[in-house]
Amino acid sequence: MRAWCTKKAVFFIAVMIILLLLYNAAKTAKDSNQLISNHPKVTIRKKIVETQTVVNSAVSENVKSKDNLKYILQWTLPQNVPFVYMGKGREGFISRNCPYTNCFVTSDRNYLGDYTKFDVIAFAGPEVVRYRKDRLPQKRSPHQKYAFASIESSDNYPLCTNSLDGFFNWTWTYKLDSEIRWGYMTIRDKNKTIVGPNKEMHWLKLEDMEPVSEDFKQKLKTKTKAAAWFVSNCYSRSNRMGVARKLNEELRNKYNLSVDIYGSCGQLSCSRDKEENCDDLIKKDYYFYLSFENAFSEDYATEKLWRALNYDAIPIVYGGANYTRFMPDGTYLDARKLTITELAAKMNELINDPEKYAEYFKWKNHYSYHRQHESVDTEPYCLFCTHLNNEEMVKTTTIYEDFKKWWTPPGRC
Repeated sequence: MRAWCTKKAVFFIAVMIILLLLYNAAKTAKDSNQLISNHPKVTIRKKIVETQTVVNSAVSENVKSKDNLKYILQWTLPQNVPFVYMGKGREGFISRNCPYTNCFVTSDRNYLGDYTKFDVIAFAGPEVVRYRKDRLPQKRSPHQKYAFASIESSDNYPLCTNSLDGFFNWTWTYKLDSEIRWGYMTIRDKNKTIVGPNKEMHWLKLEDMEPVSEDFKQKLKTKTKAAAWFVSNCYSRSNRMGVARKLNEELRNKYNLSVDIYGSCGQLSCSRDKEENCDDLIKKDYYFYLSFENAFSEDYATEKLWRALNYDAIPIVYGGANYTRFMPDGTYLDARKLTITELAAKMNELINDPEKYAEYFKWKNHYSYHRQHESVDTEPYCLFCTHLNNEEMVKTTTIYEDFKKWWTPPGRC
């Protein structure tokens, strides 16, 4: 009888210990989830996977060749941007003379025998935001990174469900807080050091900038026309065409000025086969260039802005970006902050005051704007492979726990 009581006591104690351990584990998990829920993007050291089957890490060790290849699987169609220009195998990285060329691209899910063996599975944003859950990978290994890739505006391709919350580890987009940035331009200082664009910029104040040279002022004197705009997409969520037409009407009626619209949306043409001729036209003839975006999204500032800055026209911006992340104050006009009447009046004022107009180009003494592909340090495809070779980045687990909130503009859905 005594032995039976002893066994019963031991069993009771063991059960209590197990229950206590389970309680502590549950409390820790709850606290962790509460912490994560307060941040749309969380960097943690331990991977959390709730919806996919986790493959045993011993089975899913990445296949390593003697060249230490990094394998990238395009889960969505390879014809989608940005995948379409990525190349197959290593060719895209080799042809661009990237710092790292050991990345291997394929859309064949069986290339390694099991898609959980890839280092990265990449998803093109415009396609994956429309996926049902059954079209996503149903298993993943702890070493893998899932990357969301998009150069298109989130306003045009929103995610209106929570289906991708906690799914992606990396993003490769135009947004300035993406792990891998796909920017439309790079800003360098006089020493050729990359200084932007960034969420926090430390521009020189306009009054502290060096004055515009007399030679440059002479070049500006060739300009005779108010504003140009090259556009082929006539209908957009931002209604930029409507704004341009109202501005043109205001300029014509009050100041005998106009917005010259080139392309399929206007009555003027300039062959894009010889793009440099069109850009030279801006530089030589026009005071302003309409840098109008097709949608309103945070950080979405495209080559339309770069074109104005690089070809000596004051950009008139119309978009969802915080433009102080891309340009110093006093270098552009914002069509969303000025009424049509105010904007037209300001344009007329600057056209008739050459000295004041020239002040808008003082930034050129201190900064320069470059396309991303001009340097392997900023080339988007090179950056992807460089990131994949960054051991610290690979070992750090980043989870977009609230991806919908991070990607989709407020009130869009």
